[in-house]
Amino acid sequence: MSTVLLREVPVDSVVHRLWAGTKMIAAFAISLLLMFLPSWPVLGVIAAFLALIWVLGRLPLGALPRLPWWFWGLVVLGGLINAPMGTKAVLGYLQVFVFGMILVAASFLIAFTTPMGEIAPALAKLGAPLRKLRLPVDEWAVVVALTLRGLPLLFDEIRVLRAARKLRPKENLLRRTTDPLIDILTACMAVSSRRAGELGEAITARGGTGMLTAHPSAPHRRDAIALAVVAAVCAGAIVLSIVIG
Repeated sequence: MSTVLLREVPVDSVVHRLWAGTKMIAAFAISLLLMFLPSWPVLGVIAAFLALIWVLGRLPLGALPRLPWWFWGLVVLGGLINAPMGTKAVLGYLQVFVFGMILVAASFLIAFTTPMGEIAPALAKLGAPLRKLRLPVDEWAVVVALTLRGLPLLFDEIRVLRAARKLRPKENLLRRTTDPLIDILTACMAVSSRRAGELGEAITARGGTGMLTAHPSAPHRRDAIALAVVAAVCAGAIVLSIVIG
C-alpha cells in the first residue's frame, strides 16, 4: 500500500467513529502533558498508548510515511554533535527527538482516522466560546480545514513535477542554467494558484465558506468515554513518572 499522508484511511474502527473534536482535544492534552513533563516514563506511556490507538484504528503499516535517508542521517549527526558533551546531553537530545515524533504521530493519527470534511465543523464548535469575544472562529476553522485539504494535493503535484522532470531529455537539462529546485517551486506556485482558484469557485458554487462549518458536528457518549481514557492514561503517566523519578 502506498504512503497515505494527511488523508483518511478508509476503514471502519472505533477510532474512526469518534468525533473529530474529541481527537483534537486528546492530542492537545497529550501535547500539554509532554510540554510540562517530558520525562522518559511519560514518553514511554504515551508512545505505547498511541501504538494501541493505531491498532484499534486498524491502520495498516503502509500508511506510515517513509522518511528519506537524509532525515535519519541528520538525526544521527545531531547525536554525534551532542556526544562530546556527555551521556546526559545525548539522552536529552533523544528525549527531544522522541517528544517531536510523538507529537507528529498524534497528528497523523487524527489525519488517518478523520475525514477532512469534519475538521472545520469540529473546530468551529470547539471555538464557539470565542465568538463572544467577536473573534472570527468560522474563518479560522475554514483556513485550517482548507490547508489540511490542500497539503496532500500539493505533495502529489510535487511528485508529478519531479517525475516529469526526470523524464525530460538529459541534453535539455544540461542546457538549463536555472536551479532545478527553483523550477519545481515555480511550477508548484503556478499549480497551487490554479487549484486555489478552482477551489474558490467550487466553494462559492456550493454556498460559500459557511457551508464548510455548517455540517452537523457533535460529540456522543463514546467521545466522553474516550476522553476519560485519555485523562486516565495521562494521569497514570504522571504517577509513574513521579514514582520512578
